[in-house]
Amino acid sequence: MRKIVSLAIVTLVVLFSGVAMAAAETAGAAGDSNTKAALAIAAGLAIAIGAFGAALGQGRMAAAAMESIGRNPNAADRIQLPMILGLAFIEALALYAFVIAFFLQGKI
Repeated sequence: MRKIVSLAIVTLVVLFSGVAMAAAETAGAAGDSNTKAALAIAAGLAIAIGAFGAALGQGRMAAAAMESIGRNPNAADRIQLPMILGLAFIEALALYAFVIAFFLQGKI
């Protein structure tokens, strides 16, 4: 079931990113309202999927870290630094999605 959901999400991202790239090329020439609508949808999906993935990753990482600290409290110092670094990298991916959505919104 997870593979099907992952495949569906990747397919939607590829589909809408292709539409957004095609729309970005023709936006200056045509100025079509359909093009602007596609860019708005792509921008919304970019931030939504980026935030959703980051939230899932952060939740799983925090749960795993808390479980491992609960099982072995002496290992808390060795778990905390990699957990914070991982959370920073995950949050960076969400910020990249926000930047992409911001750039797409600027083309509307």
